[in-house]
Amino acid sequence: MAPGSFPILFITATRIGDAVLSSGLVKRLADEIPNARFTIVAGPAAAPLFAQVPNLDEVIVFAKAKDGSHWFDLWRKVRRRRWGLIVDLRGSAISRFLSTKRRAVYRKPTEPMHKVLEAARTLRIEDSPAAPYIYTSPDIEAYADDLTAGSGPILAVAPAANWVGKTWPVERFSRVAMRLLGPDGPMRGGRLMVLGGPEDQKLAPGLKDVVPRSRFIDLAGKVDLVTAFACLKRARLFMGNDSGTMHLAAAAGIPTLGLFGPSDERHYAPWGEAARVVRGPRSFEQIHAVDPGFSQALCHMMDLSVDTVAQAAAALFTDTEPSRLNEGAHG
Repeated sequence: MAPGSFPILFITATRIGDAVLSSGLVKRLADEIPNARFTIVAGPAAAPLFAQVPNLDEVIVFAKAKDGSHWFDLWRKVRRRRWGLIVDLRGSAISRFLSTKRRAVYRKPTEPMHKVLEAARTLRIEDSPAAPYIYTSPDIEAYADDLTAGSGPILAVAPAANWVGKTWPVERFSRVAMRLLGPDGPMRGGRLMVLGGPEDQKLAPGLKDVVPRSRFIDLAGKVDLVTAFACLKRARLFMGNDSGTMHLAAAAGIPTLGLFGPSDERHYAPWGEAARVVRGPRSFEQIHAVDPGFSQALCHMMDLSVDTVAQAAAALFTDTEPSRLNEGAHG
């Protein structure tokens, strides 16, 4: 560690979506503390998100153990350093047993609020919350250029989620994509890009017939998270279930339509001016009443119709046309 540096231990989430939503805090700290050095602690799925953080000393993959020994293992890895700041978004007690000048520990709010605001409260910046931010590199950006090379606007789709309860059927995604990209659609002549993890590769074939092969970009299970993020920056519109990929799309700054059912948009709506949520006729509370533990192997998204999603996606596309945005800026 360089002399005069300010070491920061940043403990973030296990899940990709939660880690994305708190990622802006890293950028805020990097911008405001020029000599900051980062040690990032994240779950196995989320850890790759932080590989390109500047002034990074280490990413510690934090895998939970049934007996709770993962906290002791982490303590042993970080206890010898004198930290300038510990940011603990898991709300644990570990910072009490480490040497640090300052600690910022997550506390669950008493009122429902978005996860970005919850993270901001940890650093007491809720009046100016840090929007999600993922660092890339020139090589990754060049690779994303190659993967998305071609003509026509890109419709990005993520048809998977971490639970069947909030997974809209892939055939419905296909039907909406056909409407948007078809001859009479607002994105006619465009391309379809499918994203997801390795376990989601089986879903891509259900979408490959929407467009000709030359206009189909299958990235599901084929790229890492930061590369997926870089590719999303080149898309014109995203639609997907409440998932880590949805939050990556919003962080990329593209128009993002999140499909919600048994997820509370007060906490997990995609973050950004060009982000929208669509759900069926039932509220989160109504779905929760049917499945209080959210443990049933039952899809709670069946009442969200193709028409509803297609109309919401087309409206979002229209509302974010450059000409429409310019009108708003000068209105």
